Amino acid sequence: MLRVLVVDDNFDTARNFYVSLRSAGHEAEFAVNGYGALEAAHRMRPDVVLLDIGLPDFDGCELARVLRRVPGMERVRILAVSGRGRAEDRHRALQAGCDDYLLKPADPAEVERLVALQR
Repeated sequence: MLRVLVVDDNFDTARNFYVSLRSAGHEAEFAVNGYGALEAAHRMRPDVVLLDIGLPDFDGCELARVLRRVPGMERVRILAVSGRGRAEDRHRALQAGCDDYLLKPADPAEVERLVALQR
């Protein structure tokens, strides 16, 4: 069982990922903004973060960089999720430290496959 933090400003999307991950046997929490994600990350110490890069209060790429600097979270697996399919958005997310880039709507089976990969 992995600890997974879902970060998405769309409540329904966050909740759907949360339910899917819990159904797959993972411990999961979700946050609907960047500052809530930081608080949850410090508290739960996730193994994986499913991160919307288009957050209204915190740039998702910058949030990935911040998470990487939290002691003990240097190796957390960060999966960027975005509705933007431009190559420069993917490149920017990967440069920020994300391990992979998924387009919304993300296939639940693909999300589970990527979540299950360990760094």
